[in-house]
Amino acid sequence: MHTNQLIIALFQRFCWLDEGLQAQLHDRGWPDVNRPQSMVMTNIVSGIVRPSDIARNLGVSRQAIHSTINQMVKLGIVRLDVDPGDRRHMIVSLTETGARMRQDAQRAMDTLTARIAARIGQDRFDALFDALEADWGDNIDDGVPKR
Repeated sequence: MHTNQLIIALFQRFCWLDEGLQAQLHDRGWPDVNRPQSMVMTNIVSGIVRPSDIARNLGVSRQAIHSTINQMVKLGIVRLDVDPGDRRHMIVSLTETGARMRQDAQRAMDTLTARIAARIGQDRFDALFDALEADWGDNIDDGVPKR
C-alpha cells in the first residue's frame, strides 16, 4: 500500500496544476497571486463567499483569510461587502477585473486539463477524475483498524 506516498503525490500534482495556472495567468499579463489568493478565488467561484466559510473550507484562521482578502482587494480583483441577507456578515465577490481574470483562469485550466489527459491518456484521466469526485464518506472513525 502507498499510504505515505498518496498525500505527497496529491500535493505535488496540486502544486503542478496551481503553478501552471499561475504561469499562464502571468503570461496573460495578470498580477501574480499567491496560492492562498488562488484558493480564495476558487472558493468564490464555487459559491463560497463568506470569509468565515472560506476559512473553514481551507482549514485556516479567519484572520488569515481576511488578510488574504485584503491583499486581493488592493489588487482590485475582489471586493468585500456587507451580506444583504445577513448584515452581521461580509461577503467577498469578484470585481469586473477579477471576473475577467477568472475567465482567463478558466481557459488556462481547460488547457492544463487537456495537457494532463494527453500526457496520461483520456481513460486514465477519466478514472482519476472519477476517483477524486467519488464520495469518500465522512472523515471520521468508521471502524477501520488503526495502526
